[in-house]
Amino acid sequence: MDKKSIIGIAVVAVLFLGFAYMNTKEQEKYQQEMARWQAYQDSLAAVAAVTAPAAGEAVAAADSVAAAAVRERQVEALGATLAAAREAEAEEFTVENDVMAVRFSTRGGQVTGVTLKDYKRYAPRGEEGRPVEMMDPATARFGMTFYVKNGLRNVDVNTLDYVFEAEPVAEGPEGEQVVVMRLPVSGDASLEYRYTIYDTASPERDYLVGFDVRLVNMAREMANQTQIQIDWSNTSYQNEKGFKNENMYTTVAYRFPGEKSVEELGMSEEEKSKEVTSSLNWVAFKQQFFSSVFIAPENVSYADLGFSTAHPGSGYVKDFTARMTVPYTPQTEGYDFAFYFGPNKYSILKKVGLSEGDDLHMERLIPLGWGIFGWVNRWCVIPVFDFLRNYIPSFGIVILILAVLIRLVISPLTYKSYVSMAKMRLIKPQIDELAKKYPKQEDAMKRQQATMELYKKAGINPMGGCIPLLIQMPILIAVFRFFPASIELRDQSFLWADDLSSYDSVLNLPFSIPFYGDHVSLFALLMALSMFVYSYYNYQQTASAQPQMAGMKFMMVYMMPVMLLLWFNSYASGLCYYYLLSNLLTIGQTLVIRRMVDDSKIQAIMQANAARKSKGRKSKFQQRYEELMRQQEAMQRAKNSKK
Repeated sequence: MDKKSIIGIAVVAVLFLGFAYMNTKEQEKYQQEMARWQAYQDSLAAVAAVTAPAAGEAVAAADSVAAAAVRERQVEALGATLAAAREAEAEEFTVENDVMAVRFSTRGGQVTGVTLKDYKRYAPRGEEGRPVEMMDPATARFGMTFYVKNGLRNVDVNTLDYVFEAEPVAEGPEGEQVVVMRLPVSGDASLEYRYTIYDTASPERDYLVGFDVRLVNMAREMANQTQIQIDWSNTSYQNEKGFKNENMYTTVAYRFPGEKSVEELGMSEEEKSKEVTSSLNWVAFKQQFFSSVFIAPENVSYADLGFSTAHPGSGYVKDFTARMTVPYTPQTEGYDFAFYFGPNKYSILKKVGLSEGDDLHMERLIPLGWGIFGWVNRWCVIPVFDFLRNYIPSFGIVILILAVLIRLVISPLTYKSYVSMAKMRLIKPQIDELAKKYPKQEDAMKRQQATMELYKKAGINPMGGCIPLLIQMPILIAVFRFFPASIELRDQSFLWADDLSSYDSVLNLPFSIPFYGDHVSLFALLMALSMFVYSYYNYQQTASAQPQMAGMKFMMVYMMPVMLLLWFNSYASGLCYYYLLSNLLTIGQTLVIRRMVDDSKIQAIMQANAARKSKGRKSKFQQRYEELMRQQEAMQRAKNSKK
């Protein structure tokens, strides 16, 4: 490097340091002047308390001078337009349609509250509940952060610090209400928010608030940047009866573009957070039965999501936060966002979309279960439930009919299971004879081989009693997921239960029992008793047929009902009611089948099967199986002879 280059670099460095020093000195000078002004204000307040009223004019004059100096500094730092927006007085107003009322504030140009007209917060029977509020207005925040140029400096603009200019609410071409708020930045450059509230008698549209952001002549004002930051946060009220159950379903959910599934932060009684470095299609502050969803069709590029849990009894459930970014280039003219403020109702969420054919898969906010369990709910349980409730006003009767229909559908499985157990019971004397014939441990292979041969001749599948039960499991688990997540049961009373979506308390305890709670749920108690009766009766049948089941008596008959009682005491009473009906119907169904099935006929069929199969040739599989058993038996004897 030659001498001239070195001198050139040194000059540039000196100039850069000089500018940095001047900028630092300016900031220090501004901060010192602000500190002196604040100290002066404090001294004036102290003097004003003990001096005569005649000094008021002097104080006002001095205050005016100091305020003018501060405003001059703000104008210098932000520009005249932004400085004026920072000092303006904020206003609030409300726009309504048939299903909700949306409150706006010109401070930040944001939505500060949403009231759902068709839903009430939980209140005891006989009391009127207040309408559901989607967020606490005092905590609602939605701000966009970007940088604009002001001379040689870049100004950090957070829209929450500025007051927007609101135009009168206008009516759109299809009767929608349009709210336009504008933040002037400089000259004819501005940031424009355009909210659209529909009233079309279509819930999937009317709970949707269009949110278009326009960067009007902002390209020349924007500093060099590749993204704009969005900060969204609010606190959710407790809207349901039980804090624990509502908190279990309250979390932050989000969807990756092109995916049908939805990701969640999961449940926590404290706090959780997650950083997502890939694109997201929407982010939801999800409560048990209601959700606030920020929708970005062109996707956010980054998100830092989290929540913290409120204390029980505070009236709140969770504090939600979402810090997101959207891509920006000088060619960006705006963003087409949207909000959904409404119920977690499957029939509504499935149809929510911003354009024709646009499937956001927001119905996945409802936890219907994964895999086959979700499939059973979406294609079987929900359609039948929706059909019944269109004709029957009482949800208790709807659940009863649903339970009867499900028992009828799986009755063939119940019948096969009973017949299989009956065969096992009838063949038990012959199994006992084989045990006497091969009492030694080294003859276990022979005993097992003879038992399998006996099963085959009699036409018995050893798993015949278990397979029908396994086939029923998807239905049992599907309804377990469906009832606590079904908003249709919310605020619906039946018998002594005032809300089928929450627990039914017939006795409030003055203390809390670990794992149980501080109340007695009668439906849960009756369900546990019916489970005990069914388990005891079923054990009597299986234990006589399968001696190995005797060791499971404590678990099946006593432990399981107690565990279910502890688990379901704070669960939805509609679910406990359904399981109570299911147990009673199963017991009745089993008693009817027992009267229908003749053991002598089953015995005759088994003997006919044995006679027919004894004349037939053994299959290759059976021959290989017997050969394998013989080899294993020989190996076992050789091993025993070496000992």
